[in-house]
Amino acid sequence: MPTLFLNATQVVTCAGPARARRGAEMRDMGVLRNAAVAVDGATIVAVGPQDEICRTYPNAEEVDCAGAVLTPGLVDSHTHGIFGKPRHEEQELRASGVGYMEIAKQGGGIHGSVRDLRTRSEDELLELAIPRLRRLASYGTTTVELKSGYGLTVEDELKSLRVIRRLADAVPLRVVPTFLGAHEIPLEYRSAPRTREEYIGLVINEMLPQVVAGKLARFADVFCEPGVYTTDESRRILGAARAAGLAIKLHADELETSGAAELAAEIGAVSADHLAAISDAGIAALAASGTVATLLPGTMLFLGRVKQAPARTLLDAGAAIALATDFNPGTSPTVNFPLILTLAVSQLRLTVAEAVVAATVNGAAALGISAETGQLAPGMSADIALFEMEDVRELPYWYGDRRCLRTWARGIACHDANGGDTFPNSLRDRSL
Repeated sequence: MPTLFLNATQVVTCAGPARARRGAEMRDMGVLRNAAVAVDGATIVAVGPQDEICRTYPNAEEVDCAGAVLTPGLVDSHTHGIFGKPRHEEQELRASGVGYMEIAKQGGGIHGSVRDLRTRSEDELLELAIPRLRRLASYGTTTVELKSGYGLTVEDELKSLRVIRRLADAVPLRVVPTFLGAHEIPLEYRSAPRTREEYIGLVINEMLPQVVAGKLARFADVFCEPGVYTTDESRRILGAARAAGLAIKLHADELETSGAAELAAEIGAVSADHLAAISDAGIAALAASGTVATLLPGTMLFLGRVKQAPARTLLDAGAAIALATDFNPGTSPTVNFPLILTLAVSQLRLTVAEAVVAATVNGAAALGISAETGQLAPGMSADIALFEMEDVRELPYWYGDRRCLRTWARGIACHDANGGDTFPNSLRDRSL
């Protein structure tokens, strides 16, 4: 039986082409009044005037939106949610002047998370991840990309990806898996007898084949950054990943300019992420390509960096922009996607419409699923968020506040501020 979403003060559709939006397209988020959404099972079947929708589906079940704002579910296209303990001690180190790369050289940063994850079982990592995804859903997210990358051995990378697959089966959110075996060069490969070249060979010749054989990832990603992976190394790894059948993404120009954005455009990456240190040539390359520029302003905020990605310059040049949380234990420990929209408006100087489009349909494009989700339109997945506000412009305005009342992914409840959703709290709540 169909379900009707009625009595929203606004229905924000983001309706339009099932692809990344650019330029003026990003200024149209499709705000409707006196409108309703009809859902049949996992699919949106109609969006239009409420009276007309009610006449078309006279016996449907109803969800009373009670004057709140209905939007597409937010698409968080860049996260590192599979980890063990937090790294709160690093925040104090940065406050005292110790830089990101210096912390890494001392064995902290990603290396700290690697040591921790290697000690944990698959079940333990799953138990830790489920409430994190529950919190993501409670802020309006219905699609989340999850990366490996804190294992950096064959078994620990596979373990992380198996956790992601089990999460996809256990929770109602749409989960997109990414293989990030090239997140760092492990400490044990930084001195004789082991070398970084040996580790790169391990990623290409041992990890990748097993990831592909096990159908454990949709994407491969590389942290292309001075001091981590060079552009030549990134090209080799991602070329091998593409040849093996994976789509490709790239951590690009986060802290220093390296030509990573140009590389992403050259090799046809689905997205280039971070970009706070992108060059003019990189901006031009992305603008002329099909690669989505995914911006992560929460990371720069948490790191205490003044310089954010040049969002307006990218947008004005013609690049497609997405937003994501970069949820991770070291540099962006937030599940609050609306807070990222606040930063997009106040720090990146995007309009609210541009920010909402970047967090929905363009986030979906950054995951290659813009034909499935990111907009409220007939034929799209019933991925929906309901926010306690009268105007969608309040979404970035109430910064830090949780205004999400309910979310649904594929028509299944993910979050209900009043209880009653079907999201498991832990392994014990659902047979996996």
